[in-house]
Amino acid sequence: MFMLNLLLLIIPIILAMAFLTLLERKTLGYMQLRKGPNIVGPNGLLQPFADAMKLFIKEPLKPLTSSTLLYMIAPTLALSIALIMWTPLPIPHPLININLGILFILATSSLAVYSILWSGWASNSKYALIGALRAVAQTISYEVTLAIILLSILMMSGSFTLSTLIKTQEHLWLLIPSWPLAMMWFISTLAETNRAPFDLTEGESELVSGFNVEYAAGPFALFFMAEYTNIIMMNALTATIFMSAIHNTHFTELFSASFTLKTLLLTTAFLWVRASYPRFRYDQLMHLLWKNFLPLTLAMCMWHAAMPIFLANIPPQT
Repeated sequence: MFMLNLLLLIIPIILAMAFLTLLERKTLGYMQLRKGPNIVGPNGLLQPFADAMKLFIKEPLKPLTSSTLLYMIAPTLALSIALIMWTPLPIPHPLININLGILFILATSSLAVYSILWSGWASNSKYALIGALRAVAQTISYEVTLAIILLSILMMSGSFTLSTLIKTQEHLWLLIPSWPLAMMWFISTLAETNRAPFDLTEGESELVSGFNVEYAAGPFALFFMAEYTNIIMMNALTATIFMSAIHNTHFTELFSASFTLKTLLLTTAFLWVRASYPRFRYDQLMHLLWKNFLPLTLAMCMWHAAMPIFLANIPPQT
């Protein structure tokens, strides 16, 4: 039964990831006054399956000077970590109910750095290595703000469990009282998933294709799948933390529909940002975090920590 539940979780995620690639190409196409994919299937609906078939039946090439074991492990590890992060997410019920669900997601997302670092180093290419080092510095940096924002939200909620966060928001979304944190969280998730305008690891104008420049066919497809799975995962987590719906056993279908709609809207915002903003320079990327986001998130965290003490010391009115 556990294996069946696991498949019922993984298969919809893979399908959602496949059609997200189509949605992105269509959205970017219409925003650039062109059609996007429209040949394979009705209105290009089968394009993701055609792309997957093409990539997985091609011969996977490997550089002669690469480190074979790490080179082959890295793409599989990237996709595995991207799928593991979904296990404690309540949609509306988690696959595994973990008390420290948010910490599990944060720790697991940190492991994704290793797959990028291994792929860049094992490729034995200077472009891949520079892209991997950029990715490591960027991901580690923005995880600091993600952790501090989560800490502030958890102090408001009073628990590390995701289901408790849902109950906290039965009457008011946490987006409203903590909107500065929500904005910084959204921008940090863009950087965490290496999306434009923070896609410095795949700077085509500088690094050809970044850490995955030596990958082709199936291994490249696994990296591609991991990236888009992470995008959906981060937006699903954002919807859970800041815009959760009523958690009631009698309204499971309503919860699922609301959760799906909010995740889709946030994912569309990711695509909109990609179409609207140019890529940052690397020094601007680090400046934004260390000189803007970090002081602001620390100040907000101290504010949320002090608020219960302040409210407790207010004398009752007579």
